Amino acid sequence: MDILLQATQGARGGGMQMIFMMVAIIAVFYFFMIRPQQKKQKDVQRAREAMKIGDKVVTAGGIHGRIKEIGETWILVEVADGVKLKFEKTSVFASSADVTTT
Repeated sequence: MDILLQATQGARGGGMQMIFMMVAIIAVFYFFMIRPQQKKQKDVQRAREAMKIGDKVVTAGGIHGRIKEIGETWILVEVADGVKLKFEKTSVFASSADVTTT
């Protein structure tokens, strides 16, 4: 009877260790993967909201240009003299003064 009692108590302790390890793994994933990604997405969203006419931008496809017009969900970008392209706001990732246009 003592052997069965010890075996069940040992299993309970091991179960608590397993639960603690799972919680620790989830916490590590959150702080090293999920949280930084959320912060990066917020920074990108703030940068998109701060864009204004005349800013130099780079699209997700690598096209460099200057903003000529901003709509609710789109941006008109001039990529060369007289050449304007319309992009979704979500495809514009960089807005910087040091970006050069071609």
